[in-house]
Order: sequence, then C-alpha cells, then structure tokens
Amino acid sequence: MEKAKFNRSCDVFLKIVNLAAVICIVCLLADIAHSVRNLGNPNEPEKSNISNKVGTKSDSPIILLSSTIAEVESTDSSVSKASEATPELKPQKVVNIQTIPEDDAKVQSGDSKSNTEINIESNTEAESNTEANIESNTETESNAEKNKTERYIELPGEWEIIHMRVTAYCPCPSCCGEYSDGMTACGYVIQPGDTFVAADRRFPFHTEMLIPGYSNNQPVKVLDRGGAIKGNRLDVFFATHEEALQWGVQYLDVNVRRVNL
Repeated sequence: MEKAKFNRSCDVFLKIVNLAAVICIVCLLADIAHSVRNLGNPNEPEKSNISNKVGTKSDSPIILLSSTIAEVESTDSSVSKASEATPELKPQKVVNIQTIPEDDAKVQSGDSKSNTEINIESNTEAESNTEANIESNTETESNAEKNKTERYIELPGEWEIIHMRVTAYCPCPSCCGEYSDGMTACGYVIQPGDTFVAADRRFPFHTEMLIPGYSNNQPVKVLDRGGAIKGNRLDVFFATHEEALQWGVQYLDVNVRRVNL
C-alpha cells in the first residue's frame, strides 16, 4: 500500500518536472522568436521580459500551453519565411545591436534632416557659383571678342578676310637689291615713318589692308611689289633691317578692302 502511494507520488513529481521542462522550452522558444523579431526591427524598444508578452497581471487569464505552442510555431514559421525572403545578415552587422531610445532617435533624425538641408544648401551654392563662373567666362569671352573687334578701325566699304603669309623687309640692299633707291614700284618716294606693304599683282596699288600687329593696327596701302611676293603673301615695310628681322614670318588673317578701279 505504501509502495503504491510512493509510486503515485513519483509519477506526480515526474509529471510536474516534465511540465516545468516543457514550460521552460516554450519560454526559450518565445524568447528566441522575440530576439529574431527585434533583429528585423532594431528601432523597436525592447520589452522588459517575456512575462509582459505572455501577460503576468493578476487579473489576466492563464494562457494555455497548446495556444502558446501554436503561437510559437506560427512565429517560427513567419520568421523562417522572412529569413527566406530576406538575404542572410552578416555576423558583424548583428553584433552589438543597441536599441536607440525614442528621444535619441528623434534627435538623430533631426540632425540628419539638418545635415541634409546643409548639403542641399551647399549644393545650391556650388551650382550658383558654377553658373556665376560660366557667366563670367561668357562675359570675358564677349569682352575679348569686343576688344578684338574694337582694335580694328571700322571703315566704310566691303572688307574681306584672307589668311596670308606675312614677312617683312626694309629699303636696304640686302632686302631690295638693285631696287634699293628709296622708291616703291608704284613710284612712291619713301618718307621717314612710312608704313605700307608689298603684295601680289592681283591686289591693285592703294588696296587697303589691316594687318594685326603692324602699324598700330591701322590700315595700310599696297604701294610695292616683290619678286617672291606671289599669291597670299605680303611683305610689310620697316625702316630698319633689325625691325624686319624681328617681325620674322607670321601667318595672319588680314582684312582687305580693294579699291574700285
């Protein structure tokens, strides 16, 4: 009789132990599910303990073991589906996850918004500076073109631009040979300070030419010829041989206005 009572007591104790083990396993599974859920949403504040989830108030109903297991299974299935749908997280990104309080999160979001606004303002300033630089470059180019056109004297009549090879000479025997008598091919007697050019016969005498860098960019006339001056070649006149050598050979766009014959 006492042995039977002892056996029944042992059975009851074993059942209690098994029940406690099952409850521990269920709690462990719920804790794992809760941790996985927090990994999916790190900004959600952690709850104090699992008893808050299950409900530990004195007036709340006791949750049955079967419903808890069903909930855990449904949670595990949803977690497994979410893990299959999302790529696997790297270990270094999971370690040391800290929950940010709501106030800190608001402060950080406010800081990020202010930083974004500062970046937008800096980008706007950079764009405005770029536009200002473009406008200044455009103005500089227009001013350069204006200065380039203003340095030439605008005269009435039709002018044409011809790209020519421009050399220089003087009235010395080295440049003019036997024609170094102080008179040009058209019979003009050279005076001190004169500026004129020798050109091909297709440019009649007294044709006006405006040569960049010569005679202070003033128009000069064709008053001479030359044996080697053929086609689009010019010879500008200088008073001394040194000035002629200093000019050298230049390729320039020459403004030409022919005379009416």
